[in-house]
Amino acid sequence: MKHHTKDKGDLGVAKAIADLTEKGYIVLIPFTEHSPFDLVIYKEDQFYRIQVKYRKANKNGSLIIEFKSNWTDKHGVHRKDIDKSRIDYFCIYCPNTGLCYYFDSKKYNKSLSLRIDQSKNNQDRNIHWAKDFTIL
Repeated sequence: MKHHTKDKGDLGVAKAIADLTEKGYIVLIPFTEHSPFDLVIYKEDQFYRIQVKYRKANKNGSLIIEFKSNWTDKHGVHRKDIDKSRIDYFCIYCPNTGLCYYFDSKKYNKSLSLRIDQSKNNQDRNIHWAKDFTIL
């Protein structure tokens, strides 16, 4: 089934809300699409800002997450670096696995690659396994 980009983003947010609710968080949704985060979660007197992304695995079995914001207007397509200071955690929803993956982008440089499938050469060193990022 083919999804429009906005529909994919909405699906990612819906999956994140369900997953975070199951994990015991209260989920708050901003009234604007122009905030630097998609959700705010609350648990044990702590609030966290969450940016949600929908990502399919590539042909090599990895999720590639670039810390960029993309949008389109009458002047074309635009890209800029995400201000990591305005987000506490990323949530990546992957339709290949049906799971959400969480991480603090401030721990990584410009991107992060999460591996879902074993590499063809069975490399294990310096691999970020997606399965290790399911807990917030």
